[in-house]
Parts: sequence; C-alpha cells; structure tokens
Amino acid sequence: MERLDTDMRYAAAPSTVSRRQLLVGAAAGMLSYPWLRGQALARTPSAKFLGDDRLISPRDETDQMVAGTCHPSFTGVRDEFVRNFHERGEFGASVCVIVDGEVVVDLWGGIAVSSTNAPWTEDTLVQVWSSTKGATALCAHILVDRGLLDLDAPVVKYWPEFGQKGKQDTTVAMLMSHQAGVPALREDLPKGAFFDWDFMTSALAAEEPFWVPGTRNGYHAFTFGFLVGELIRRVSGKTLGTFFRDEVATPLGLDFWIGLPEEEEPRVAPTILPAIPKIGESVFFDQALTDDTSIPYLVFFNCGLYLFESDTRAAHAAEIGASGGITNARGLARMYAPLAAGGGQLVGADTLSRMARVASATSRDVTGLIPTRFALGFVKSMDNRRQPHGMQDSVILGEEAFGHSGFGGSVGFADPRTGMSFGYTMNMMGQGTALNPRGQSLIDAAYRSLAGPLATGCAEDRIAHARPLRKLVQGIDRKLTSARRLTARYERSGKLLAGCTDQIDATLGGLQAPLGGLVK
Repeated sequence: MERLDTDMRYAAAPSTVSRRQLLVGAAAGMLSYPWLRGQALARTPSAKFLGDDRLISPRDETDQMVAGTCHPSFTGVRDEFVRNFHERGEFGASVCVIVDGEVVVDLWGGIAVSSTNAPWTEDTLVQVWSSTKGATALCAHILVDRGLLDLDAPVVKYWPEFGQKGKQDTTVAMLMSHQAGVPALREDLPKGAFFDWDFMTSALAAEEPFWVPGTRNGYHAFTFGFLVGELIRRVSGKTLGTFFRDEVATPLGLDFWIGLPEEEEPRVAPTILPAIPKIGESVFFDQALTDDTSIPYLVFFNCGLYLFESDTRAAHAAEIGASGGITNARGLARMYAPLAAGGGQLVGADTLSRMARVASATSRDVTGLIPTRFALGFVKSMDNRRQPHGMQDSVILGEEAFGHSGFGGSVGFADPRTGMSFGYTMNMMGQGTALNPRGQSLIDAAYRSLAGPLATGCAEDRIAHARPLRKLVQGIDRKLTSARRLTARYERSGKLLAGCTDQIDATLGGLQAPLGGLVK
C-alpha cells in the first residue's frame, strides 16, 4: 500500500499517547496525504501512459483508457467500466465476466502505480482483501466434498486445542459462517503478527469467545482465514496456500496466490487506501474510532499494523486466508466459473447446493453493525439501501449467487442459476465495508446483459430458459443431422429417388438453419 514510513511515525510518538490514539492518529495522518486520498484521485488517468496497441474505444476517442475484449451483448459492462474512470474515481482496475464457460468480458485499464504512472496491463495483479475468503472457503468445501471434513462436527475433532475457554462445542459450520465468536483478539498483537501462522492460530485457540458460539454472527474479518485455514492444514496436511495452489489455482490455470512467490512481485499494483469515513457516515467506523474496547475497534486496529504493511513483500508472501490473496478479475472469475457451471471438477452437486445456501443471517451483525447474510464461507446478496444512513453498505447479487467482496470494493462470485461468474479488482479502494458504486454498477450491467440476446433470440427470460433451451435445440439439431445422413444413405442404396432426396434434404436443412440463431 502506498503510504508513509509507519515505523518512523510510531517511533516518534510520545509515550503519553494511548494505543487507540496512536493507531487512529496514524491512520488519519496517513490518509491526509493527497496521493492516498480517494477524492484526490477521482479523475481519469492520462491516456498517454497507455500504449495505443492495447486500447479499445468503447464510444469515442476520449474513452481510450481501457483494453481487452467484450462480447457485443455485454457492452453495458464495458460502458460502466469506462464510466468508473470518468465519473467514479477509478484509478486502475480489471473486470471479467464468464457465462457458461465463455469469457464475455475481459477488460483492464488505468494506472497500476501512481508514483510512476505505470499502466494497468493484462497481467497486473492486486491484493483483493476479503475476496480471498471465497478461495479459502472453496478449499474447505473441496475437503467436505471428499468426505474428509464434516461441517457438523466440532472443530476440536480436527483441532483439539481450539476447545479452550468455552469453544469446545463450536462446529465447523459455525466457524465458516461467522458464528464462532472469535472475530478478533483482545490482547495487543505485535507488529507482524499476521505473518506468523503458528502465533495467530495458537492465540485464537486460547481466546475466549465474545459470544456463545452459534448464538450470534459477527463478521470474522481477519480471523476467518486463520481459523478455516488451520482446519484445512490439519485435515489435508498442506498449508492453506499450498492446498489452494495444488487443488484450485494450478488445475484451473489461475493467476491467484495465497502466499505470493517472489518472482511474481513486480506484477503487483499497490493498493491506495480510502479516506476513513467521517463520524456519522459509517456505524462500523463510528464505533471503531470512538471505543477501543469494541469489536469493530479490535477487528480493524488490533491487527499488528497489518493495514499499514499489507503491500510489503512480507505481507504478500504470508498465507493470510482472509485478506491476503493476490490476483486480478480474470483470476476471480475463472475460479468461480466451474461453480457457476455445476461444480466442474472441484465439487459435486450436493456440495455446490450447500455452498450457495444461506447459513447465517441477522439484522445486526456483531462486527459490521449492519444486516448481513452469509453462506458457509461466502457472502450472499445483501441489499441494505433502505437502512438508515451509515448502515447502507450492500452487495447486491442474484438470489442464488454466492461469492465474496473485499475491503475497498473488489468482488468475485458465481451464480449457478445464470451460469455466470464475475470478478472485479482495483487499486483505488472505496469507502465502506462492502461494495461501492464502481463494482456494483458492473454487476448490475452484467445481469442486465444476461437478459439480452446473448444466448437466445426468442426467450424473454434468458435466466430461466436459456440453458434448457440450449439443451433442447442441441438435441433437435442432432436428430435433424442424423435424418439428413439417413436420407443420403437411402439414396445410395436405391431406396429413394434423387429428386426426393434433394427435397427432403432441403426441408431438413431449412429446419436446421435457424437453430444456430437461437442458441450460439
């Protein structure tokens, strides 16, 4: 993350300043610098930094800031992507949409590194924060699908040490649905704590829950990765990052890491912190900034200075399963693509159905202080637009969709009903704790595009009918092809006159020709 030298800032702090004042002051001071403020960067990057051979022009020459490919039916996504740069403060970003295995949108653009104006290219990577949780959850569900991890079993079956201080009855499902009661740690975490897996898992095992596990849910913003990742390690014998690489990233050919190899480091775009919301603009930050005993404060600030060091080599190399994933939009969309298409080689139908099901929901999340809905490790659609001011953070998806958004606005998800997977990443982080208008506008445009003629020219509702229609039409097409072959064979054997054969073939061909226009 592009920022000040926080070590010097902390070393110079007077001893009479409280820990809370120190952390909050450091955050506010860092975000006061113009190259880190979201508003200061709400402008269009200069096109002179983007090579002409990589540009597309969605509308006119003034929009030459993005590159890539876009299916004609999805120009609405491309248009919103360009608008993000013009109107919504986008700096560098990528978006990818896959429908029924076909890449229909793969766009990127803007600036990757503000200090050098290096462009965001096709293979630029960025930290995706909590969008990482979807990858971690997928690893756990793969083990569930293989019969190696039981969602209803107590965590202590796999991790005996976790049963301390009243957590002995916590189930795996509770751990994955943010009901385990350990969204944070009470004791001050030393600098670099998130880079020490054994330290964090031991501390969480010894922590007293903030509520009786299973009775409430509160977003485990940073602890989720260590909790679920430790289960994965103990069951599979592999670290989280290694399991993800071997079982997901490598088989699917993803540019996606939980624990980035050093040779990939030059491709990573630094993230740019958003301004902290003013008092009254966010119920989460209101409490985090005013009560140093609250869960929001402990979640956000008691992180061993991780927020200030998340773009260091040490942070990228660490396997931080809640927030440390490094990828781009293509990596997110391709990870979810098999899940949008029935599970592929990753999981079976029963597991996929369970992955998409709501596992916990509340009108007031203990951590986020807003209404939330979670599947087992994934975010479900949450529309809080009608909530009071400061509680309106939302992630609006199709009802059967599941995935995860990330701090600042990245998002990846699968929608099995529509066959669509989606990914969006950026370096200019937005305010709030869920999506912001940049990501949501792209999702809305993708869903609008699905209602168009991408798959069928005659179905009013593509979401409900396209996939069954494709199967039906393909069957008819095969039968017509067989009939034409049979006619030719009858002619060769003398069972049909040549004139009759031509008429039959023309009739069958006439029936077959429109099918290509119905389903491509």
